[in-house]
Amino acid sequence: MVSAFKNALTSGKFVVTSEVAPPKGTNLDKMAHHIELLKDKVDAMNVTDHQSSVMRFPSLGGALLVKEMGGEPILQMTCRDRNRMALEADLLFASQRGINNVLCLTGDAVMFGDHKEAKGVFDLDSSQLVAAIRRLEKGEDLGGNKLDGNVSFCAGAIVTPEANPLEPQLIKFEKKIEAGAEFIQTQAVYDLDNFKGFMDYARQFPVKILAGIILLTSAPMARFMNKNVAGVNVPQELIDEMASAPKGRALSKGIEIAGRMIKRVREEKMCDGVHIMAIGKEEVVPEIMAAAGLD
Repeated sequence: MVSAFKNALTSGKFVVTSEVAPPKGTNLDKMAHHIELLKDKVDAMNVTDHQSSVMRFPSLGGALLVKEMGGEPILQMTCRDRNRMALEADLLFASQRGINNVLCLTGDAVMFGDHKEAKGVFDLDSSQLVAAIRRLEKGEDLGGNKLDGNVSFCAGAIVTPEANPLEPQLIKFEKKIEAGAEFIQTQAVYDLDNFKGFMDYARQFPVKILAGIILLTSAPMARFMNKNVAGVNVPQELIDEMASAPKGRALSKGIEIAGRMIKRVREEKMCDGVHIMAIGKEEVVPEIMAAAGLD
């Protein structure tokens, strides 16, 4: 069965996805509120998988909630926490329950999270996970055993266009497409001129690309990302613009900037859509879309 998200990707429309974050616990009220708010506005919602190596309610459970509430889920799967058997089993369960979109991630190192004593698994990497999905679709698991029942997924991965040096990212990018990735969501993009250069290279490959837009909420946040988040480069002029916002208006300024960037990406047809990451402020995604002229 072809997913609604895959149909959107192949339709030629400007695709918009966003994220919803499972809670640290079993209270799903806030997540459900965000799903309700976004399900009719975006083409699909990523459900994060222990983001930043912080233990949370599982991505698979969150994706089921999105599905139950009438939204289109993209199941994030990291290779950090499970070996190939567990990953394959989760994929079988997801497919059987009608979750047909997967974003394959290697995963952040355990040392960055809240369970520093945990052991990272990394039995597969993201490219190998994409390849495993394609093998499952052919009716065979990674052990060479036949499956009783079919699976079908729209599988994707990520790339970091602002990495320095960029060459290792380009090698990984090609490897993921070779493995069978149908879509690529980028990590945060702030320098759109630089991103256009990346897209000149990326357009030679048969893959749909969604530019990652992370909402800026303050100038200190932007400076923190520049210092601590690999592959993120917020230009000084954007930091200055955030810093110039009147007291109490920094979030509004961040929404304006995100909307402006999305509008330019769309008008200049840089790529196939955007992936909006509001990181804890998912309720403002509709405002970002309105600022971009997408409401």
